[in-house]
Amino acid sequence: MTTWQIVRLAAGTFILLSLALGIPGSPIFASQWWLAFTAFVGVNLLQSGLTKWCLMETILRKLGVRPGC
Repeated sequence: MTTWQIVRLAAGTFILLSLALGIPGSPIFASQWWLAFTAFVGVNLLQSGLTKWCLMETILRKLGVRPGC
């Protein structure tokens, strides 16, 4: 897997999990504050789209994950 794929898989997983933990009707509801984490991930996706730089991708490259699409 490439850094591009891992970043998108992680972002999608974080968003779905934080929504499940933050929406009151969910069977695994914990607190509505989890929705702040959803917003945090969304802001980071927006920032990386505008600046073409992603911290997680940089970290993955340093860990030896193959860069690319």
